[in-house]
Amino acid sequence: MINSEVVRVSFDHREEHVDENMLLVQANLDDMNPEWTSYITDKLFADGANDVYWIPIIMKKGRPGIMLNVLIEAVRLQAVESIIFSETTTLGIRYLHASCHRLAREFVTVETLWGPLKVKAAFHQGKLVQYAPEFKECEEVAKKHQVPLKSVYDEVRKQFDAAQRSG
Repeated sequence: MINSEVVRVSFDHREEHVDENMLLVQANLDDMNPEWTSYITDKLFADGANDVYWIPIIMKKGRPGIMLNVLIEAVRLQAVESIIFSETTTLGIRYLHASCHRLAREFVTVETLWGPLKVKAAFHQGKLVQYAPEFKECEEVAKKHQVPLKSVYDEVRKQFDAAQRSG
């Protein structure tokens, strides 16, 4: 059985919408220890980044590098710049104006062999188009019960699918 549940998250996307005042901030890095990326990613998310991702690139003269990409609301630019300039080795940042079409999202709780677990469901024009078990909860269950993570995912998805068919 599915119980809709309101869960406090860093975004409010219960309605499908387009965010117009977004920036994609980019920095190319060819002289930074890649082990730093998870630390920097965590700091950027803590300061309000909507998305952070890294892409391996080949820079001039064939040097390997990585490109940092940070999606933010324009009002968060100063905080994100401070993190990028203080925590990476970049000498410059690019800004691209962006609009983001965001699907409506809802957290749904399903009953599993290990108790209730959350699923993030996404809707386009009111129709369910995507869903995914919440990773951290599944990871905790897998560790606690010493079962494969994929088995937890399979069970959550099975229960969600069954509830969709019956509801």
